[in-house]
Amino acid sequence: MSSHDHSAHHHHHDHAGHGHHHHDHHHGHEGHHHAHGPDIADGLGRYWAAVVFNLLFVAIGVVAGFYANSTALLADAAHNLSDALGLVAAGGATWLAQRPSSERRTYGYGKATVLAALGNALALVLVCGGIGWEALSRFAAPEPTKGGVVMVVAAIGVLINGGSALLFLRGRGDDANVRGAFLHLMSDAATSAAVIVAGALIMTTGLRWIDPIVSLAVCALILRGTWGLLTETLDMAMDAAPKGIKVEDVRSYLEKQDGVSAVHDLHVWAMSTTESALTAHIVRPSGGDDHFLETLTHGLAHTYRIDHVTIQIEQSAQGYCPDHS
Repeated sequence: MSSHDHSAHHHHHDHAGHGHHHHDHHHGHEGHHHAHGPDIADGLGRYWAAVVFNLLFVAIGVVAGFYANSTALLADAAHNLSDALGLVAAGGATWLAQRPSSERRTYGYGKATVLAALGNALALVLVCGGIGWEALSRFAAPEPTKGGVVMVVAAIGVLINGGSALLFLRGRGDDANVRGAFLHLMSDAATSAAVIVAGALIMTTGLRWIDPIVSLAVCALILRGTWGLLTETLDMAMDAAPKGIKVEDVRSYLEKQDGVSAVHDLHVWAMSTTESALTAHIVRPSGGDDHFLETLTHGLAHTYRIDHVTIQIEQSAQGYCPDHS
């Protein structure tokens, strides 16, 4: 029971003790930290709105693609479909992350946001492969297409995806999922824009190889954006320190604290795409008190945005011998 009391006490510090610091750092991002208020509706509402718009465009794109005999439009529609699935995963993960932790899943469901972002990045890589394959096959057998229809439908795609992407403009610096959604939608808008250009050029010049060239260029752009997301989310899945937190800085910060003679077993990792945790053993000959711990957790939350801190205070370094066990 005492451990429960302690965790409740600790949780109180996390949110009441320095809740205002979150607001300083996480602009528009409180919905992920506090499971109450209208922020959640905004955070999740935008995922579902984007999904509906994307699926609408997929339907238009598929019908128009067959009608205009344009593989570019079909590829564009397929791209949007993968994004709709990605957004469902990201939105679902964001919802899961807000659910309370259970007896067994003591960390809650925050890691679902990491898995969804990872799945998103992999999906984009696969879609690029598909579009690239399609483009290469069109070099071998170019077909006539109805350029006008292609341009109109692609223009609708730019509007739908550009509009949806704007929903995710807020908070994309803090959350890999929001960034993933933004990247996806922007890549969709870019693809549609490229298809407009291709349609116009094909109509004016009659050169059919323009279309596959443009789609390959778009794929290269998308892959460049996705690579960063993929490596970052892989790091998160491996419990690496989150991007933006230098562990050596955190170590020296802890070592500089009043009365601290050594720091060991320091771990910093991502609990979700927005929250970080830290554990450490601190050697402090004078021991530790609540004031020392509160100052420390307060400082870590404020300086490094690490909200979940567990510190073990040791009065001597006898228990720790790195050279010989």
